[in-house]
Amino acid sequence: MEILIDIDEVIAGTRRWLEKSVIGLNLCPFAAGPYRDNRVHLCVSEQRTASGLLEKLRTELANLHAADPVDRETTLLIHPWVLADFMEYNDFLEVCEAAVAELGLEGELQVASFHPRYQFAGTQPEDIENYTNRSPYPMLHLLREASVERALDATGDTEEIYRRNIRTMRELGHAGWQRLWRD
Repeated sequence: MEILIDIDEVIAGTRRWLEKSVIGLNLCPFAAGPYRDNRVHLCVSEQRTASGLLEKLRTELANLHAADPVDRETTLLIHPWVLADFMEYNDFLEVCEAAVAELGLEGELQVASFHPRYQFAGTQPEDIENYTNRSPYPMLHLLREASVERALDATGDTEEIYRRNIRTMRELGHAGWQRLWRD
């Protein structure tokens, strides 16, 4: 039995997550500008297989590379029907890196990862720091390396961003995380 998911609901849920978590908690200090300026492309893949998702990923990488950054800074490739298992998703990230290399886009584009069951190495599944990368649906974040470099020049040390995010999540705790999602 296939689970029915409405694409408009996927987009709305992703926007809500971006606004309340990623931007609202300042987990990504350089996300607000592109989001506010409508330069974040939200693409919902209807693929049902990893091989189909790989083809969609290649297309979206090429589209992002070809787009003017003034119009499209980044892409969220949301794939609610494939790679729901985090370990399978995590293994797929190597395939993503290979696709970037095959397309000759190393040093230009990269893929970051978000998943509803995201788990950093060395953590337990419900450790609150995992929630920095927990999205409502599995997704691949396609980023321009030049944008990442500009953002890092402006914000400084990426390790400090990571440490600050862990502090933010620990201060928030599970109860605070749940409160974020109450309307």
